[in-house]
Amino acid sequence: MTEPVDDRATRHARRATATAHANIALIKYWGKADERLIIPRSSSLSLTLDGLSTTTTVTFGNDACNGADNGVADGADAAAADTDTAAPTSGDTLIIDGRRHEGTALQRVAKFMDLVRRMAGIDTPVRIVSRNTVPYGAGLASSASAFAALAAAGSRAAGLDLSPRGLSRLARRGSGSACRSVFGGLVQWHAGHDDESSYAEPVPCAMDLAIIVIAVSTGQKKLSSRSGMRRTVDTSPLYPAWIDAGERDMREALDAVARQDLEKLGEVSEANALGMHAAMIAARPAVLYWMPQTVAALHAVEAVRTSGLPAWSTMDAGPNVKVLTDAGHAQRVAQALRDRLPGCAVQVHRRGPGVVMENGYE
Repeated sequence: MTEPVDDRATRHARRATATAHANIALIKYWGKADERLIIPRSSSLSLTLDGLSTTTTVTFGNDACNGADNGVADGADAAAADTDTAAPTSGDTLIIDGRRHEGTALQRVAKFMDLVRRMAGIDTPVRIVSRNTVPYGAGLASSASAFAALAAAGSRAAGLDLSPRGLSRLARRGSGSACRSVFGGLVQWHAGHDDESSYAEPVPCAMDLAIIVIAVSTGQKKLSSRSGMRRTVDTSPLYPAWIDAGERDMREALDAVARQDLEKLGEVSEANALGMHAAMIAARPAVLYWMPQTVAALHAVEAVRTSGLPAWSTMDAGPNVKVLTDAGHAQRVAQALRDRLPGCAVQVHRRGPGVVMENGYE
């Protein structure tokens, strides 16, 4: 991490705005080797998507939190349940989608900003205003876009000038998958073994990949990803086998990308996701995010593929099903899924950009 460019952040309010997009993992991250640093037990591969974004403005300064926040107080935020309980810096303000949040959400965000403050050598309060197009807690990677945007805006507002790798490492400390949303397109997160070696970077990909989201439910899931991970790691007899298989899955996926082999990439991605959910279901008690419509959607994807269209399913910690295809077939695949799944929203997402600063930096 670099030193602050100057000390202006200690003299008056500094502001920065950043936008980041959600990503969907093709080779999954599930389970931490280090809870504090958020070091994963396995590497992962993801696609950053357009249309699912978070835009965050961060303002530092002693007066930043004293003005009108234009937010409705909400002391029962769900955006950071099951987080550590260390006391954050006092005086911080968090507004998400027009509502002022306290409790666990403010605690988690302020704790992350304390890390930024220590890096920058400042101790002033911060005001964070965030707007999302990603439903929270439905398995659509809302924390990835949220913390990637917060890391970018927060570090810039604090006077830090981080490299892309440094920004990825910082975002990881807020939410593991956020380190991937720093970059656009196809991205690999190297698991590493410490803070320096655990980071994401772009993967060259000549294929024009697309993800179709089948929205079974956009409601908040009852069990957080963090709790689900812990339970799976601690109690599932299938988890070690999934981790071992993941190393092979990553090699095969990267080879498929290099050879522009969409079918092989789809096959290994689908197998990796189903293996993760098998390990989750084998946990005690089971970690089961599926709903009846989830099973119907998985069968629908298989039927669409059998009909001759390129379509492979993947799932994260939630009931919604995502479908890997390419941009040239995406609309046809989406319509075929709509025909088979009346009542489910089906939306196409193509490659999305990396973090974009309001002043034009990317």
